[in-house]
Amino acid sequence: MAGTLKRIAGPAYLGSSVANIYTPPASTIYTVIRHIHIGNPTGSAATFTLYVGGTGGSTGGTELFKAYTVAANGSFDYYCSMLMLSTDFLSGLASAGSTLTITVEGEQGVV
Repeated sequence: MAGTLKRIAGPAYLGSSVANIYTPPASTIYTVIRHIHIGNPTGSAATFTLYVGGTGGSTGGTELFKAYTVAANGSFDYYCSMLMLSTDFLSGLASAGSTLTITVEGEQGVV
């Protein structure tokens, strides 16, 4: 049975220090991330890094994207089918706070 389509996170600014973007809701819920959109409404290029792993994670080797550049007034879209279990967090940061916004879409279902 398919899960329920949801906006998983955002739109919200990525901070300049690593923070959780997606926190698992419960051990009985799974999430499938389908789309990550990052927008840069500023006049300067900025970078972001995303991690999949532990809460507030920034461990080397868990990067989904590392120092990825988004052009001034541009955007980045990542379409995927990434299963997130109750122990999986999506965390990240931007090169400067209040520059990049992130929106995460997907579906959730009961384990």
